[in-house]
Amino acid sequence: MVTPDLAPRNGASPATRRSGPVFRAAALIGWVALSAVLPGAAHLRAGRWRTGLLLLGGYLTVVVAVACLAVGADAGLAGRALGWLGQISLVFAACAVAWFWLVVRSYVVLRPGRLPRKGQILTGLAAGVLAVVVAVPFAIAARYARVSEQTLDSLFAAPGGTAQAGGAVRRDDPWAGRDRVNVLLLGGDWGDNRIGMRTDSINVASVDVRTGNTVLLGLPRNLEHVRFPPGSAMAARFPFGFQLPEYRPGWREDLLFSVWQYADDHPELFGGRRHMGAEVLKETVGHILGLRIDWYALVNIWGFAKMIDALGGLVVAVDRDIVYGLHNEGTVRAGTRRLNGTEALWYARSRTFSDDFDRMHRQRCVLGALLSQADPATVLTRFTEIAAATRRIISTDVPRPMLEHLVPLAWKVKHAAITSLQFVPPLINTAYPDWDRIRLLTARAIRASVHAQAGPSATPSGSPPALGPHRHRHFLPPPSPTPVLSPPGTPSPIDDGCGAPHTAMAR
Repeated sequence: MVTPDLAPRNGASPATRRSGPVFRAAALIGWVALSAVLPGAAHLRAGRWRTGLLLLGGYLTVVVAVACLAVGADAGLAGRALGWLGQISLVFAACAVAWFWLVVRSYVVLRPGRLPRKGQILTGLAAGVLAVVVAVPFAIAARYARVSEQTLDSLFAAPGGTAQAGGAVRRDDPWAGRDRVNVLLLGGDWGDNRIGMRTDSINVASVDVRTGNTVLLGLPRNLEHVRFPPGSAMAARFPFGFQLPEYRPGWREDLLFSVWQYADDHPELFGGRRHMGAEVLKETVGHILGLRIDWYALVNIWGFAKMIDALGGLVVAVDRDIVYGLHNEGTVRAGTRRLNGTEALWYARSRTFSDDFDRMHRQRCVLGALLSQADPATVLTRFTEIAAATRRIISTDVPRPMLEHLVPLAWKVKHAAITSLQFVPPLINTAYPDWDRIRLLTARAIRASVHAQAGPSATPSGSPPALGPHRHRHFLPPPSPTPVLSPPGTPSPIDDGCGAPHTAMAR
């Protein structure tokens, strides 16, 4: 039986015959479009009941299954999905091919050959465009999954090039009964125009695995007389602390930021094992703070700018002009502004008219802005650029099997209380550190973090006072417009003191 809207109208008036093919062509494309979102619709319209019901039933079954999965989904499922990226990529690629075929087949079963030649051409073009349009999202998803897999394989790879096994990880207790994990976060200064590695930014994120509450513990790069764990090779070489001769008058390389490179330069201390810098620095920082450091993540500071650009910039409240450059040729202007990668890098890095401790403060502000602004929508829209930047600038020893558990933990951290404690003067004396005091303050900050409450952080409405040559100040969220200084040694929210907001964002 021929359906009315697709049947020829030989007995119609000339006007009707002229408008009929347009109407029939529109109806055909309408049914093809409906089949793209409701597979089997065109087959049912064409009288192919068995095929139509099979397609429709299969599609609805998949939709219900995906809906049930989505309702019960959590960050843990997202973490587990990281191990299935190869299979997920293949599934999306298959869906792209299947939907393309579905649209084309739906067009064919509606018998477009009954239309005039012009109608056949127009509907054929429309169906082809529609087939491509419905296949593209699946193709993009397949590419994203593949790029993600390549990025993870690049990041979580052992020096030999094979993926890190990381040992057996118990799914029911991935933290081995511990309440916290501690990750060493490093900003490294290395590149083709530099010799060696300098860890200019040294922070430890101590995370409560139950709540996600996190303390960022910042150590200054110029910490002197660093002590090493008893019984270690470095402690045997430096029993009275890390001390080296000046390599030129007034220039020293025996500061905390040089530990990594020194260990890399002296494999004889470790039985000939090379590339021991990361492990030695983990042990050293852990000994300083009285913590066990589980893993490290190292970011190439010069590549950091590419990451910020990939995210589309970073909105930062700059409390005063920040001058940078060898000849003071650049300035990051005061105001709440969107910084590009280069500006964000120099805002976090410059010591012109400033010092190491003020720079640590600004690095903390940039880290806080990055944590709050790297939302899923931004990541998805700039996914390929972010993945490419990530592969170039990040190194870590986090084992691949732990990703399944770190993803839900990271989700907790994003919605939990994040506080910060920076070990800078006058809290400590960097030339003659009180190691016991550092460990005591670390323990206090962690205890305070356990019961901290997450919430919107306020920023002082007035500009904070200028920082002196050896002053690093923390500002508590004020109940009034007047900034309030945190008591020395008290952890404060990560974005406290990060500039005063302005009514309009500067560009």
